[in-house]
Amino acid sequence: MRTLSTQEIADCVYRLARRAGLTLTESCRNALLAARNIEQGAAQFALNAVLENEKVAQREQMPVCQDTGMSVVLIELGQEVHLTGTPLKAAVDDGVRRAYRDGNFRKSICDPLTRANTGDNTPAHLHVEIVAGEHVDIAFLPKGFGSENMSRLYMLTPAEGREGVVNAIVETVKLAGSRPCPPVYVGVGIGSSFDGCALLAKKALLRDVGSHHPRADVAAIEREALEKINALGIGAQGFGGKVTAIGVSCEVAPTHIAGLPVAVNIQCHCVRCEKERL
Repeated sequence: MRTLSTQEIADCVYRLARRAGLTLTESCRNALLAARNIEQGAAQFALNAVLENEKVAQREQMPVCQDTGMSVVLIELGQEVHLTGTPLKAAVDDGVRRAYRDGNFRKSICDPLTRANTGDNTPAHLHVEIVAGEHVDIAFLPKGFGSENMSRLYMLTPAEGREGVVNAIVETVKLAGSRPCPPVYVGVGIGSSFDGCALLAKKALLRDVGSHHPRADVAAIEREALEKINALGIGAQGFGGKVTAIGVSCEVAPTHIAGLPVAVNIQCHCVRCEKERL
């Protein structure tokens, strides 16, 4: 049994949030560079601009996007870890609160009805999964809502099958058009339940852009969906071109015999995700 203070988790969340606000993931940057090299005209101009934007953000230590997002925190907590100190949720919110204050990040969280801002970007959206072992894996994903608003959930029938899954993914990106600041990264959850597939889609966005699912049939869906999305011609920032999406990542889980839930979670070109193991 390992003892871990939740203060260490709070400090880890703080570090991850500060880093995530300032930089793209390496896999995202590489995908954008590859896209720039095959585009031309306005699309290439747009990709040059977003790549230069990250350089400026790094140099000036300013947010890489003005929408510093809802703080999505995903924790895999080893069942042999005994937590001490303040409650886990309070510790995570403390890390977020301090990071957004010290980083001068925009505070975007508000009451859904009154629209009153909480003032510190809390509460974070926290997911905790109990796993084997004595480690704690923490992922921080600042999720902007220009792309989040374009996400969709489908309750397909089993008869719609693989084709229905691919069609749902492509339809979501087509309906979104230029609004989520493409080229987008598409996270997809297949199976589970109404709420479970949405979480799978969010987890899919934690994967490196360009990675493939270990199951051959799932990887084939990723490849086909990406090909069809890029054939839409929406392109970088909606200027047209060959690259509308830099990647499609799918996660799957068993579902009920009567259902085929599919969630499509859109991420803009500004993929920000930081991870650490305690």
